[in-house]
Amino acid sequence: MLYWLMKWVFLGPLLKALWPTKVVGAENIPETGGAILAGNHLAVADSFFMPLRVKRKVTFPAKSEYFTEPGFKGTLKKWFFTGVGQFPIDRSGGNAAQAALDTATRLVREGHLLGIYPEGTRSPDGRLYKGKTGVARIALESGGVVIPVAMVGTDKVNPIGSKMWWPRRLEVRFGKPLDFSRYEGLSGDRFIERSITDEIMYALMELSGQEYVDIYAAKAKELLAAEAAGVKPTVPAQPSARDAARVPDSKVG
Repeated sequence: MLYWLMKWVFLGPLLKALWPTKVVGAENIPETGGAILAGNHLAVADSFFMPLRVKRKVTFPAKSEYFTEPGFKGTLKKWFFTGVGQFPIDRSGGNAAQAALDTATRLVREGHLLGIYPEGTRSPDGRLYKGKTGVARIALESGGVVIPVAMVGTDKVNPIGSKMWWPRRLEVRFGKPLDFSRYEGLSGDRFIERSITDEIMYALMELSGQEYVDIYAAKAKELLAAEAAGVKPTVPAQPSARDAARVPDSKVG
């Protein structure tokens, strides 16, 4: 109930009024059934503006810190994020992270729309970074199609480090669904999961127009922090992810 109140009464109308948004490809979202909306991640604002333009409810995994902060502020955060349909995901790895993936898979199997950011964290510089394979595992185990979603302009609305949201025109682009049913039964194969993830990231690169960088965004943040401290590491840019997305026929079986 809180999700729909926020979307249609309390928050949604304000966001629509202040941030005009062009929507492309909304017809690619299935009207029923489980599916995965896999998006680029430029800003916290992504999780507000994208679901606002989707008729169905979108459920996002959110970092566990949103649900575990102590005190009154922490209680409000937990209430808010739980109420709008988000669930905690532990990004440190291990059993907790697997439990979050299992929850995401169950939601898609039950017919929900799952929103996920394959990069795992916000881009530090507006480029598109290597995807983590959790999205592939969810797609394989749930059987849901993956719809690439490109957010354009949210990094100007809500820059990293800024608490202010600035007026800008936005665009949300929904790509054609990606069906990975040809890999049914191959969940757990690291090569297959890597290839599926790279195919998703290639679709996002084409849809968003971002430059692709073949390292994880978290690693890029470490390198940028080192550079700010006086070290000058190189961050290799990769103009295309097409080759990484190719899977030899022998692996498909």
